[in-house]
Amino acid sequence: MLDFDREIDGLHADLIALCGDLVSADSINPPGATAEMARRVSNWLGERGVPAEIVRRDDQAPNVVSRIACGRPGRHVVFNAHMDTMPPGDEALWSVPPLALTRRDGRAYGLGMGNMKGALAGMCLVAWLVHRHAPALAGTLSLTAVSDEVMFGDRGTIYLLQQMPELAGDFLISGEGPGYMDLAVAEKGLLWLDIDVTGAGGHSSNALAGKTAAIVLARFLAAVDLLNDRYARVPPELPGVSGGDGNLGFRLSVNVGALRGGGVRSQIATLASAELDIRLPPGIGTTEVEDAIRQCAPDGSGIVLRRVKGWDANWTDVESPLVQAATSAIIAVRGAAPRNVVRLPGSDARQWRDRGVPAICYGPQPTLSSGVDDHAAEQDLLDCTKVYARTALALMASSPQQDSFVENPRRRC
Repeated sequence: MLDFDREIDGLHADLIALCGDLVSADSINPPGATAEMARRVSNWLGERGVPAEIVRRDDQAPNVVSRIACGRPGRHVVFNAHMDTMPPGDEALWSVPPLALTRRDGRAYGLGMGNMKGALAGMCLVAWLVHRHAPALAGTLSLTAVSDEVMFGDRGTIYLLQQMPELAGDFLISGEGPGYMDLAVAEKGLLWLDIDVTGAGGHSSNALAGKTAAIVLARFLAAVDLLNDRYARVPPELPGVSGGDGNLGFRLSVNVGALRGGGVRSQIATLASAELDIRLPPGIGTTEVEDAIRQCAPDGSGIVLRRVKGWDANWTDVESPLVQAATSAIIAVRGAAPRNVVRLPGSDARQWRDRGVPAICYGPQPTLSSGVDDHAAEQDLLDCTKVYARTALALMASSPQQDSFVENPRRRC
């Protein structure tokens, strides 16, 4: 029997070297230029004989696809990891250079190590090992390294699945960590709303209490902010799934991401605008929240709401073969079962769940923080790589006849 755990341990240095190569490729989004990242990923795979192709809608944001067919029939497992990263935040607060790998106290630091170049490196390593042993294995493994994820763009996974629908596969493993080495079987939904308030202008000396566009918007946002205290009932389809620390996975969150109004201190702004980012737990839908926000706008206020995009929370049944295989792998590698949780941010796993494909998120991101001193523990990175390998191999060796479980293609709140 193949001992992938031992091989992965023996390739620790190769894994860290790949992480360093990926971290040093600037792929901050915006603008989300990942051409250099894609080149490094495809070259690393190609140098080891692993098939890799570039699939792009935009030359600046290409995607890398590797598909490995093994020696016997079996199931198709897909790995997904994004190449773009969040911005670093205030670089003066970093204790290490953001675009260089720094190893310290058992951790590997660098922008994207937690979210999610570390997971991508681990998945590349597993793809190499599967390719190396393909004649002795069953099934198919695909690796999708994608662009444009952190801003929910359409140049990455959305485009890839449109062009190559066969990449839906049978099971999806995303390297997005929910934090704390938990296993995310669900994730919050999203609602983006743009808010505009118009009003009469004039000199600031003519401002009236509660009448200017800026103040009307401020009062409206204060009312909307109270929705942050709303929690969902846990749907019966998610038995035993935790909301994580503070039960945040089942809390509605509303954030004002951007504010604009006026341009001159001594003039009354005729337009004030805000951009809202709302994350919806399982059990609270986009329509319900949008209606609640509209009710915060008093009649005649001049407030206009526009829905930019949105979708409900989504999840995979805890009884699915994917969740069971991943749990078994985590127990074997780490010695204890993971906590099944709702992931707070969105991920590309939704694109597979919307197609009826079971999907999970598991990765070495230590918490949900991103930006300053982004890192992953090296042991967590090794463990995740082993979990990816064990889970994929177990599922690839299975057949449809072995499954009594059928995923609901619209498993949503």
